Amino acid sequence: MHRISWRHFDFWLLGAVAFLTIFGVTMIRSAIAGNIELVEANTVTKQIIFASIGFVIMVITAMIDYHYWGALSTILFIVTFGALAVLFTVGGALFGSSRWFAVGPILIQPSEFAKITIILILGNFFSQHIEDIKNPRVVLQSLMITMGIVGWIILQPDLSTSIVILVLWFALLWAAGLDVKLLLITSGVGAVSMAIGLPLLLLNYDPTNTSSLIKPYQLERIINFLFPDPNASFGAIYNVQQALISIGDGGWFGQGYGGGSQVQLRFLKVRHSDFIFSALSEEFGFVGALLVIATLAFIVARCLRTARIASDTFGALIAYGAATLISFQTIVNVGMNLNLLPVTGLTLPFVSYGGSSLMTLFIAVGLVESVVMRHRDLEF
Repeated sequence: MHRISWRHFDFWLLGAVAFLTIFGVTMIRSAIAGNIELVEANTVTKQIIFASIGFVIMVITAMIDYHYWGALSTILFIVTFGALAVLFTVGGALFGSSRWFAVGPILIQPSEFAKITIILILGNFFSQHIEDIKNPRVVLQSLMITMGIVGWIILQPDLSTSIVILVLWFALLWAAGLDVKLLLITSGVGAVSMAIGLPLLLLNYDPTNTSSLIKPYQLERIINFLFPDPNASFGAIYNVQQALISIGDGGWFGQGYGGGSQVQLRFLKVRHSDFIFSALSEEFGFVGALLVIATLAFIVARCLRTARIASDTFGALIAYGAATLISFQTIVNVGMNLNLLPVTGLTLPFVSYGGSSLMTLFIAVGLVESVVMRHRDLEF
């Protein structure tokens, strides 16, 4: 265990996170202007509350020695596994959904917090088996741990979060030192499985079967991405078309805060969450969008710096996992806004509306701060 040292607290990381969070709240306020339902739902107020609570949780997490989380990783896995199982079993009946627990007016999404659980449990597992990381048995065990979480999330269904967790497994496995050839073989097997499995799922899809692994909206997203209909006036392809128009309308410097026609006239849908990147691009232009992406890249770079100077493998893997989580969600969210990737529900980190997502990211940053505050080497 290492003694806490506030002199090593990464204030640059904190500043970047604070900037994006404040900007996100400001952007959400503009995005929902004129939408009576979202205004009456106190969307902006809720995001401010989420951010305030998240900041406190981040500081508390930073103060706790991250090694304790390694000791508790098995318990965290059991709690997460149990919460996801309960949610799938009785969620529809008791909470109206198999993704969220309703706590008064607040919706809590356990699959978001599962991202933190998988970073901690895999980080602890790989650090304990670092000498045997090339052993197929260790790789298989880590995959079984991961699938224990992923299985329940797929059944919700929440394909995008499932992919995030699998990406975290792959990234942590690589960071732990697995041979690149084995990683390429694993990737190849996965790609072939998807290439074979996706057409089979589409051919055997039955919209009347409620227990089908692929749901109607997921099928629509896949088809619209692979075979877009330029004349569509509704659905996912319409949303992407409006997103592209919004981005193009922003030009170099944007239409100004609250001045984007696509946003303010509500042609752009889900503009406070999934498509907030298009909304900010219209209002702040290419320069504003580039600044947001650069800030997110800076946050990822600070996490990677922490991974580099961490005092042990567990700390390094935690920081690397946080960097992977933030970078992957950024790439996917921006990619779908640019129609380079299929539409998913992944948020733009610290900017999109979403309490559970924001809390998860604050916890991830808190863990990174915990690692950097306890590294041995002094940096000036």
